[in-house]
This record gives sequence, structure tokens and C-alpha cells, in this order.
Amino acid sequence: MNEPRRKVTRIRRFLGSVGKPFWFALGAIALALGAIGAVLPVLPTTPFVILAAFAFARGSPRVARYLEQHRVFGAMIRDWRNHGAIAVRYKAIAMVMMAAALLLSIVMGLSGRVIVVQAVVISVAAAFILTRPSV
Repeated sequence: MNEPRRKVTRIRRFLGSVGKPFWFALGAIALALGAIGAVLPVLPTTPFVILAAFAFARGSPRVARYLEQHRVFGAMIRDWRNHGAIAVRYKAIAMVMMAAALLLSIVMGLSGRVIVVQAVVISVAAAFILTRPSV
């Protein structure tokens, strides 16, 4: 009768041991993409930083606390955690940077296929950002 419970406990223990490295790696990748997005107009920063905070909360609470207290990223994360919202300022920056990236691709004469893929990805990111509540 206790056998199913033991199996569930073993499965949870296994997933817990594998889960932390997975969440940490996902957080590190998302944070790296967010940092790249802060410098390059090709990627938005805010969704990646929020994803990093989410992942680090499961993979490394110490890194999650560090991010929440960070002078650049902390406000974004706190707004998201406390209100499920993105500040209007960050929304505006993201929209301008994504539009600039698309415009730069067009001016550089990249192939139509690349521009279409980029436009679709930017549209999805913009839709996500714009449909979140504002702070």
C-alpha cells in the first residue's frame, strides 16, 4: 500500500536533484541573453531577466536574491514578482530597441527570409511585453 508513495517520493527526489542544475543553467542562459539585449537592440532585456529570476528562484535562491537586489535588474524583477507587471519605461525601451533592430536589418539589406523571421520573433516578444500590466 505504501509502494506508490515511495515511488512518488523517489521520483520527486530524483527530479529535485536534476532540477536545480537545470533551473540554474536556464537562469544563466536567460540572464546572458538579457545582458546581451541590454547592449544590442536585437534582443529585449526584460523578458529574459524575468525568466532568469524565475529560473534562479528554483535553481539558486542566492543568485535570485542577488538579482532582486541588483541596481539595474532589481526593479524589473520586483515589479514582476509583486505586481505581475512591467514598468512603462521598460516597455517603451523594449519597443524602441526592437523596432531599431528590425529597421537596422532592413537597412543592412538582410535577406527577406531573415527579416520575416526576425519580424515574427519581435512581434511575439512585443505582444508579450505589451499585454503585461503596467506599473
